[in-house]
Amino acid sequence: MIKRACAALVAATCLLFASAGFADQPAPWQTDLQPAATPIMEQIRWFEHYTLWFIVPITLLVLFLLIAVVLRFRSGANPVPSKTSHNTMIEIIWTLGPVLVLLFFAIPSFNLLSAQLVQPENPDVTIKATATQWQWNYEYQGDKQVAFDSYMLKTDEERTAAGKSDKALYPRLLAVDNEMVVPVGKTVRLLVTAAPSDVIHAFAMPSFGLKIDAVPGRLNETWFKADREGLFYGQCSELCGKDHAFMPIAIRVVAEDKYAAWLDAATTSVEDANKALMAAVDGADKSVQLADNVSK
Repeated sequence: MIKRACAALVAATCLLFASAGFADQPAPWQTDLQPAATPIMEQIRWFEHYTLWFIVPITLLVLFLLIAVVLRFRSGANPVPSKTSHNTMIEIIWTLGPVLVLLFFAIPSFNLLSAQLVQPENPDVTIKATATQWQWNYEYQGDKQVAFDSYMLKTDEERTAAGKSDKALYPRLLAVDNEMVVPVGKTVRLLVTAAPSDVIHAFAMPSFGLKIDAVPGRLNETWFKADREGLFYGQCSELCGKDHAFMPIAIRVVAEDKYAAWLDAATTSVEDANKALMAAVDGADKSVQLADNVSK
């Protein structure tokens, strides 16, 4: 019995600290935010941990006061209730206390909001993401223009055809046929909207600290700069209809040379460019060359 209890404890501990193994996607029993892949998400994680230093003591203080009041002022221990109407010192404390706490919250939160909302000058890549019920369309702006749709892979047959049968790397309900591809360490300007006569959607990427509404007839703007390579997953985060839960977002961050090769090939065939990129990144047949795939 003791051995089973120890084994269960070890298993639970492993699950709690398993987020590093699933750094780019949700993890079972995840209790914290996803590991950061951008400087903005680093600030968001820091701010969340920072606020806990206030939230936990305040919660414990309120719990202590509730228990103290219940025990001390119950009818059995206090048959003659106090008729005190107010206390000046208590009024001052519970007025100044929240003001100071909010002040300590406000300064770093305003800095974070400023970092999120101020658009960098001269971004390296500009991509337009258009939402429809229920998929995303990506358009790359610039000299080499590429546009493609991104649908969720729903069946095993679709996974096999796309070469994405590994559910650890391409998880169920999150894997898509065509990921957004961006270079690591480069500033990406993201324009987000929804198709005319559609509904409101939201583009959300947890590891990037990114969430912005996609509104029909309106072009919203945000940015990110991924500081490590990987395959990152998000979802539409605005209730948009019956298939809202089946509208994932996938962003593949690769080295600059791989991105340049992919972009060149994608102008001719996005499917072939993706296959070549997967072969280079996922550790498949490294002998597969981009030119060979494009020529087929």
